[in-house]
Amino acid sequence: MSEPAEVGTDVAVTRETVLRPHRHLFTRGIVAVLALTTPVFAVLYWLTIPSGAWVFVLIAHLVVIAATVVGVASFLNTTISYGPDGVRERGFFGRTVHVGHGEAGAVILVQVYERSTLDVLPQLFVASPEGRLLIRMRGQFWSADDMERIAEELDVPVTRPEEPMTHGQLRRAWPRLLYWFERIPVGR
Repeated sequence: MSEPAEVGTDVAVTRETVLRPHRHLFTRGIVAVLALTTPVFAVLYWLTIPSGAWVFVLIAHLVVIAATVVGVASFLNTTISYGPDGVRERGFFGRTVHVGHGEAGAVILVQVYERSTLDVLPQLFVASPEGRLLIRMRGQFWSADDMERIAEELDVPVTRPEEPMTHGQLRRAWPRLLYWFERIPVGR
């Protein structure tokens, strides 16, 4: 989902489009936290109230609530925006990456099989001219339309393999674009 936003400066006003991850992930995350923690804490309260140890359960419960609030805030702040100055990603953990026009060396848009299924999801990799990963968009979080917008915005040739790839094929073709744990061959 994208939302145009005006970024004001003293000199000029420019248009910047902000892309956000799939919203259904937010709902699923909240439901999962509630489904996992509510029964556990209900039982813990029930067991500890008679002995007076419920205060420790309350402290643990407050820690879980605080972690959930931090996770919600991180999700809501995760964006990829593009405009006249290039593409800017603000990741889940707050890391910001800016790729200006002419800084990207390659854009790779590949369909990747999900593990143990025949389902495919797109993945977009923006790499530096040296082959270092700058921005990654995975189909679990971003729409294919958003990936296409970013690919067009960077104005470099887009590599689009014709056939979907397995994780192993992706690892062999572009190992430097994957996270360190994805480079480890599993189940060869």
